[in-house]
Amino acid sequence: MARIVIADDESIIRLDLKEILESAGYDVVGEAARGDDAEQLIRDLLPDLALLDVKMPGLDGIEVARLVSALPVTVVLLTAFSQRDLIESARDAGVSAYLVKPFRSAELLPKLAAILNRPDSPDDATTEVRVMDDKIEARELVQRAKSLIMDSLGVDEPAAFDAIQRCAMKSRRRMGDVAADVLAHGVGVLE
Repeated sequence: MARIVIADDESIIRLDLKEILESAGYDVVGEAARGDDAEQLIRDLLPDLALLDVKMPGLDGIEVARLVSALPVTVVLLTAFSQRDLIESARDAGVSAYLVKPFRSAELLPKLAAILNRPDSPDDATTEVRVMDDKIEARELVQRAKSLIMDSLGVDEPAAFDAIQRCAMKSRRRMGDVAADVLAHGVGVLE
């Protein structure tokens, strides 16, 4: 199985990741709480995969990815942030994938297996970035639509989200598409 280095400044996340990965048969060969320590571990151990948090003391995950980009290691970023500029910076730094926290083992393990087993081709990287861009755009649309619904109908955020979700399920469309309709045509489209 693949050899993995984990870097996250939150010890509980490192512990959870290590447990998930080792129970799936992966070999966690190193852990770090700081980006500069992660860079050194990656250089010393040459793992197959480095799971790096974006926000860490020392160096951030994107900078670590940039510094080790010449090494034969697959870098995956873990973060709670999903801003478009972060994804573009990650892509430019040679990051293979971007996983948004919180994650569950049922989601994480298949994604890591696919990342580790896929051929490295520019088309794959372009597709990955395009899919992530679409997800971020949908999240941004849903956020903006929730704000509009909250202001227009005087409801709280969970109720606004629920309204978008119910409309999406009822019309068998994606939430991002419903949110785009709300922004373009108003809250009346939810009925």
